[in-house]
Amino acid sequence: MSGANDTYNVLFLCTGNSARSVMAEAYMNSLPAKRFKAYSAGSHPGGTVNPYALDVLRTARLSTEGLRSKSWDEFAVPGAPKMNFVFTVCDNAAGEVCPIWPGQPMTAHWPFADPAAFEGSETEKRAFFLDIFRQIRARIDIFTNLPISSLDKLALQKRIDEIGRDPAKAS
Repeated sequence: MSGANDTYNVLFLCTGNSARSVMAEAYMNSLPAKRFKAYSAGSHPGGTVNPYALDVLRTARLSTEGLRSKSWDEFAVPGAPKMNFVFTVCDNAAGEVCPIWPGQPMTAHWPFADPAAFEGSETEKRAFFLDIFRQIRARIDIFTNLPISSLDKLALQKRIDEIGRDPAKAS
């Protein structure tokens, strides 16, 4: 795809851009090897980041500075960062017609249950958000350890699709 020292831009998409996509952005940007710059957006952003998502990130000692719920339109305009990868993290966003992304990034669907829709006690909600965050972290860890620069486009597409379908097979 590119050289081993390149930085890859990654966009995580969800409908509301309040939980899953934001947690993915924050986690990827926290990784010590700065090979990836993550962003998140939504097709119909709610305007705020879910407080449980922020709580999970703070518990994991990750920065929440600058996180906000925003429209995917911000990344489809001239001058926006050129994405190398675009991952949908909810089934609703995966079924929507996405903008045409400049540079034709590689795309994949990495589905996660919606923690914001979870019904339960305060403790159960926090536990569910934490579980979804662990799943997101596991998929990102597999992805960021791929030998991206040495895989051809078809092999790389197969691997990022596998991460969404069955992370255990992709690692």
